[in-house]
Amino acid sequence: MKIEQQKLRNLQQQGTLNPRPQDVTDELFQASEFFDPNDLVQVKYEMLRRVEIDKISISQSAKSFGFSRPSYYQARFAFAEAGLAGLLPQKRGPRRAHKLNASVVEFLERSRRDQPLVSSQELAAMVHKEFGVHVHPRSIERALLRHQKKLR
Repeated sequence: MKIEQQKLRNLQQQGTLNPRPQDVTDELFQASEFFDPNDLVQVKYEMLRRVEIDKISISQSAKSFGFSRPSYYQARFAFAEAGLAGLLPQKRGPRRAHKLNASVVEFLERSRRDQPLVSSQELAAMVHKEFGVHVHPRSIERALLRHQKKLR
């Protein structure tokens, strides 16, 4: 029982814990301890395999693995693009500091150089006044650190 709990914890930490394991009704996951309905990557892979190899309909496969048809197609595309790694859940939200473009970072660097004691909150207010963009003070700190690392 302890190994099972550890695996669930690991899946959760990795972001691969299936949020709906009870929806996985495929016979493989009912008849074998090897197949784990809690393992989202394994569930998605098997859903794809059942269509490709076992020639089960997409609708039937998606339903028996707890997914919709659009989710099946997303998984198939991701798998075709990146293999097994494509089935890993992706982080939500922006992929980069989209508000902090080069001109904003340059402005921040110049402001920090001119006023070394200015706080991140004050910088955020200055960015808003200058560019009309709301930026969290912590995002400013990270951007300035990234910029400093590039200069090294």
